[in-house]
Formats: sequence, C-alpha cells, structure tokens
Amino acid sequence: MRRLGMSLVVYASIGVGLGLSGSTCRAQVEQPQSGQPIEQQAGQVEIKDVQVRLSDHGPVVLLQAEGKVIPIFVDPTVAGSIQGALTGEKLRRPLSHDLMHTILQAFDGKVTQTVITLKDGTYYGALTVKVKDATKVFDSRSSDSIALAVHFKAPILVGRDLLDSAGKMMQEEPKPQTL
Repeated sequence: MRRLGMSLVVYASIGVGLGLSGSTCRAQVEQPQSGQPIEQQAGQVEIKDVQVRLSDHGPVVLLQAEGKVIPIFVDPTVAGSIQGALTGEKLRRPLSHDLMHTILQAFDGKVTQTVITLKDGTYYGALTVKVKDATKVFDSRSSDSIALAVHFKAPILVGRDLLDSAGKMMQEEPKPQTL
C-alpha cells in the first residue's frame, strides 16, 4: 500500500480539473466480453471513464459520462485499490478487493455491473454478482462497488437524475508544461 500511497502523492502534482489537485489514473470502462447487453434500466447512464485523484479533502473517484463528472470521495485504501486495478499495478499482499476478485474468479463468478445511487447525501452501490447460474444484487458502499466493478471491467451505471444533479461539467486539463 505504501507504494500506491506514494504514487497518489506523486501524482497529486499533475494536472488540475474540477478544483482538484492532480490526476492519478484513468481508464475507459469496457463493454462486457460476453457480448450480452448491459441490464440497463430506462433513465440509467453508463459511466465511460473512471479516474482517481487527490483533492484538498482526500482521494476522490471521478465517474465520467456525457461530458459530466460525478466526484465520490473515498478512503485512501479504496483509492489505492481502484488505482491498482486501473493501472494493473500489483501489491505484494492483496487488498480486500483483490481478494474478493480472486475468490469470485475461483468459483467462476464475476461482477456483471454496479449501479450507483445517492440518497440523503450518501452514495450507495448495488453490486450485481453472477456465480454459475445464480445472479444476486448486493448492497454495498459505492466505493467498494466501484472498486470491484473496475477489477472485473464491469459497467458502472448511474441514474440520469444523479448525473444531472451531482454531475459537474468537465473542465479541460491544462496541457503539461515543459521547463
């Protein structure tokens, strides 16, 4: 964790957007490899890009779709787990999300999607897990749900109302300056 933590600190000095100090990593969210359509209900929007950044208030995950970004503040461990999943960086010892990923894969399971909602100022995750022929939806913290979805390259969905209310218009990142 120390290495990822140091990476977060180092990357904090790169770029500025949405009043946050520094981009750490980003990844395009991929479509499921099965070719099956995403179980998307009317009014839901698929997140197209996930980023981890540091702000003055701590680590934040940015969910991007349709030119808007939803900031979700997370603890440093979850930020490190998401960053590791986005970059492919492995720690010497697995974090909880790495362990859950390994356990699900061992039982031919996978995360098929997560839906992020906001209720009374708190973000929630509805994590859909499929193991063999059984599919279950689990209530989870939004950060854990996002971390597992990123580990499995599963779609992350938000309601249109959430994107419209909590989504901020994206600002272009400044171009790197050379010395």
